[in-house]
Amino acid sequence: MEPKRDYYEVLDVPRDADEKTIKRAFLKKARKLHPDVNDAPDAEERFKEVNEAYTVLSDEQKRANYDRYGDPNGPAGFGSDYVDVSDIFGGGGFGFGDIFDSFFGGMGGRSGSSSQRTRGRDMGIRLTITLEEAAAGCKKTVAYTRLAPCEDCGGTGAAEGGKMHTCDRCHGTGRVVEVQRTIFGQMQTQTSCPVCHGQGQVIDHPCETCEGQGRAPSRERVEVQVPAGVHSGQTLTVEGKGEAGLRGDASGNLVVSVEVADSDRFERQGDDLYCTVQVDSLQAIVGTTVTIDGIMEGERVTVEVPAGCQFGQRVVVSGRGMPRMGMIARGNLVAVVHVETPSDLTKQQLLDVAALVAARSLDAAPAPEAPAEEREGFSAAAENVAEHFAKERWHAPKNPFKGGRR
Repeated sequence: MEPKRDYYEVLDVPRDADEKTIKRAFLKKARKLHPDVNDAPDAEERFKEVNEAYTVLSDEQKRANYDRYGDPNGPAGFGSDYVDVSDIFGGGGFGFGDIFDSFFGGMGGRSGSSSQRTRGRDMGIRLTITLEEAAAGCKKTVAYTRLAPCEDCGGTGAAEGGKMHTCDRCHGTGRVVEVQRTIFGQMQTQTSCPVCHGQGQVIDHPCETCEGQGRAPSRERVEVQVPAGVHSGQTLTVEGKGEAGLRGDASGNLVVSVEVADSDRFERQGDDLYCTVQVDSLQAIVGTTVTIDGIMEGERVTVEVPAGCQFGQRVVVSGRGMPRMGMIARGNLVAVVHVETPSDLTKQQLLDVAALVAARSLDAAPAPEAPAEEREGFSAAAENVAEHFAKERWHAPKNPFKGGRR
């Protein structure tokens, strides 16, 4: 496997390049290598390489790790201080491929679009948090890539001194009519204007960075406030942090889908939490109290195990489960008791248990048998009764009322 090229070499920038220089170099190379405009067989791989380099060098933490350790994730076990929810090679969230699809399709990079969208699209990403973070609520910084307002032109799409004027081809309508001659006669079709791409207006000196769109791919970091009690699958909306609109039009929203990871200590069912508590069989006989760590930081929960508790019995502790979202109330903690046989009893303790078992055995012993003389008398009587009913001459007495006269 060939080693990866140096990220600075990939973007052709010096190691002390500032953020703006890195972004411009990235956009310049990405335009040349995007599969929609480059037919070279290695264009896609080189495009991914440029994306990967920009992903690292556009982020302060990853760039610092790369400069110091040669790896954007730092040394073993060292990670970034934010949650990266994008995947430039596909998967959860919007990748650079999606971003550039919009970027190239926004102002004429593709010819198949029949209408021009100016408002920015909503973007969806996934955020994974722990069960403890879901219980307490947390603030997460997510990193992702979006089409943001262009910094060089301020989102207008015009370079310095550039002005916008009505398109000469469509006269401001954004549509043109084409006439084709066929064997059935002339046919008229209405399409998006190829000059202004449906905008109705053109810029005489467009911004070189965004090519007149007023937006460009950018690495963003946004803080997301996750409320206490959130469930997996629920979404949080950050307004205005989706895809930027064309030439200053409204931006879409960032929709964050929350995923709560499984916990090693608790199982969540609704707002209730289930856990197991271990007691030995002697404690289960007499009852005991078990104290465990709760779901909240520093929380201690007391579980009262009743006397005679059986394996698998559930003990409910009210109000110690997950917070109910938007409420002060909490669900319950359900402790499932696991009874174990102690294996560390001392010799004296074993003797005491053995004595208790022997006493219970005596209490449960069957009643003593009758004397032999009584047993013999009973047996003789039983034999006489059996012989009486076995004789052939014996018949059941007739019913005196059957067939008789009244």
